[in-house]
Amino acid sequence: MNNDIMIIPTGQMTPQHLKLYLNADPDEKLVRQYLPRCSPFELRVDDELVGVLLLTPQDKQTVEIKNLSIDPQFQHHGYGMALVKFAKRYARLHGATSLVVGTGSTSVEPLLLYQKCGFRVVDVDRDFFVRNYRLPLYEHGIQLKDMIKLSCDI
Repeated sequence: MNNDIMIIPTGQMTPQHLKLYLNADPDEKLVRQYLPRCSPFELRVDDELVGVLLLTPQDKQTVEIKNLSIDPQFQHHGYGMALVKFAKRYARLHGATSLVVGTGSTSVEPLLLYQKCGFRVVDVDRDFFVRNYRLPLYEHGIQLKDMIKLSCDI
């Protein structure tokens, strides 16, 4: 990560933003439902959109990472970790004491990222993706059923 990196509030949502949101959450209807409640941010490298982050307060002490996505061609360069660090700073500045996130039980890369950033598994929402998504989702040849909930004290 030697390039000029900026994490800034997202202005107008573009098709490129939506594509990144859908990379993390493939149900456009659900994304459009939670988007108005979120604070949107974008990660730019040399003025190119590389990643997105949606944060939403859960209560006075907790902020949730609702969506975090890095363009596949820019993954494994530390940009996801940069967005998580930003989310921690944002949550602290807004008086929160914890940051939470939910991800798929088969979402290996996100699970590794969040644990590297200090998150711990706190719950499993069994059949979350079966109950909340119209079509079955598959990752690594496995149907995604359960959501892993993680939390980090900040």
